[in-house]
Amino acid sequence: MATALQDLIDKRAGVWATAQDYDKRKKAGDEFSAEDEAGWTRALDDVDKLGTEIENMQRSAALDSKFSEIDENARRQAADAATPDAQPTDNDYRSAFDSYMRHGMTDIAPEQRQLLQAQFRNLAPGAEQRALGTTSGSVGGYTVPEGFWAKVTETMKYYGGATVGAEEIATTAGNPLPWPTNDDTANVGYILGENTAASNEGDIAFGQKNLGAYTFVSGPGLVSLQLLQDSGIDIESFVARKMGERLGRIENTRFTTGTGSSQPQGYVYGASTGKTTASATAITYDEIIDLEHSVDAAYRASGRCAYKCHDLIVAYLRKIRDDAGGAGVGRPLWQPSVQAGTPDTFNGYPLVINNDMDSAVTATKKTIAFGDHQAHFVVRRVAGGQLMRLAERYAEYLQVGFIAYERADSLVQDASAVKLLVQHS
Repeated sequence: MATALQDLIDKRAGVWATAQDYDKRKKAGDEFSAEDEAGWTRALDDVDKLGTEIENMQRSAALDSKFSEIDENARRQAADAATPDAQPTDNDYRSAFDSYMRHGMTDIAPEQRQLLQAQFRNLAPGAEQRALGTTSGSVGGYTVPEGFWAKVTETMKYYGGATVGAEEIATTAGNPLPWPTNDDTANVGYILGENTAASNEGDIAFGQKNLGAYTFVSGPGLVSLQLLQDSGIDIESFVARKMGERLGRIENTRFTTGTGSSQPQGYVYGASTGKTTASATAITYDEIIDLEHSVDAAYRASGRCAYKCHDLIVAYLRKIRDDAGGAGVGRPLWQPSVQAGTPDTFNGYPLVINNDMDSAVTATKKTIAFGDHQAHFVVRRVAGGQLMRLAERYAEYLQVGFIAYERADSLVQDASAVKLLVQHS
């Protein structure tokens, strides 16, 4: 796949060069024939099409690598557990979990039920058990194996760009987590005279914010009994993908524009304006430069700065050029990636697409976020997602419902690290 991916990247680079040649000729005043116009349009369309193919292949490669690692760990642990007295492995638990997803708690082997109950109560297998209501298909076995939730998380990560570059932490419990903050930029040193005591002014002051744990839920995903009973179907991956997409949509929205009141604080909501455009319906090269320099040089020197915006704003930005040569003849600020695993860039910085940001260059819209997103934004996830199996509720339709939960929160820890481009009102 690596060779095929690089071939696509090389092909896009070649098509982009062709499109640029047409562009330069047009700017130089060449008369274009109908064939020239068609060739120019075809080249630009091919750049877009190849870009989509590259993104899909990169996503597929990343997921394949992650899942292969999960499966390899499971096989290795199963091999290590070959003796009769060996402790249950992750592979044993995943097998029990798969049986639970297909058949519920009542119709699986007793040893698998005991293993799920032990995991649910965080007990060692064989330890004294409290009653879990094993006669009910909706009780017990909710805690999912690490491999399953890794697949859910991977799908969520690829859904949107809200958490790309952000600081992410995982906790084992969901109690409020105090998060210290500090802004010492107003304090400066001074020259101390001979035989003079240093003053006590300028003490380091800390602030505090709190990371909570809002419960995100996928909503019931319905799977037919026929599909569940088909042993050839990888039901674990199927459910993980669907649950990840649903959780990814709502989390990406809240991590982007959440108000922080009864919901996470999004990185856009908590950021301040770096530059307001002169026009409500346009963005200029000079305004891009002003936006970049509204972020302090200390953040720009971190090597982590990036642009984030909606895909339709990317389409607009791809038409912006620097001022070299005057009259818009300069180079495009957007440049396609020429290496697998490297994002496209805008004015030399990585460009991240997040379709939960504003999508139109119109009055008052916050069209672009730029800066050091790791310094700016933190996301907290409570480790260990949960899955519920709803057998009785949809029995008359011969379906089983699955609902996934994750507890998470986010906040802006340093509002100076990322600034917004806001369209004039």
